[in-house]
Amino acid sequence: MNVIRAQSGWIEVICGSMFSGKTEELIRRLRRAQIAKQEVQIFKPIIDARYSLDHIASHSDQKLKAQVVRSAKDILEAISAKTQVVGIDEAQFFNLDLVDACQTLADRGLRVIVAGLDQDYRGLPFEPIPQLLAIAEYITKNNAICVVCGNPASRSQRIIADEERVVVGAQDAYEARCRVCFDPELNDKNTKTKKDKKTRPLRSSQARPS
Repeated sequence: MNVIRAQSGWIEVICGSMFSGKTEELIRRLRRAQIAKQEVQIFKPIIDARYSLDHIASHSDQKLKAQVVRSAKDILEAISAKTQVVGIDEAQFFNLDLVDACQTLADRGLRVIVAGLDQDYRGLPFEPIPQLLAIAEYITKNNAICVVCGNPASRSQRIIADEERVVVGAQDAYEARCRVCFDPELNDKNTKTKKDKKTRPLRSSQARPS
């Protein structure tokens, strides 16, 4: 049994791949805090507008009203004096300033619950989640189900052609994959194919009439 003394804050991190239920678990914890009549504030990055502009939303369509922010600094400025619990979704879309912001809030005595991807589309650590894992009191690692073989999936396979590290998407852009079925070079292959199609000269039968 974990014993937390009164007025002590802490950080909880919920991480994993796409489609592993991170936001769903975040919503579950925040709803329980609301049921306990605790003052809760919820934040999401402005870049994430997939399912809702002003809610955190899971792939299973669970939602909670949230404040949209551009940076971790905005979170600190928006915190109410009455707030006891802070929820932050899609943490991978913030920069490393989020780490200091979470430390500050926990040091003030708040419970801070953060959810986000721990690996990018290449399977590399996705900042700032690794840094948050290092300072968190509680860590939950979720797995999805591999769409290829059905084994536990810990990686997010990008299935569209895009070289940017941050690409917001859902089933249209990503699949959950296990260690064996994950191909970190698939995006490069898709991007190369896309570029080849764009630069390939037209055949005579395809040439536009003058």
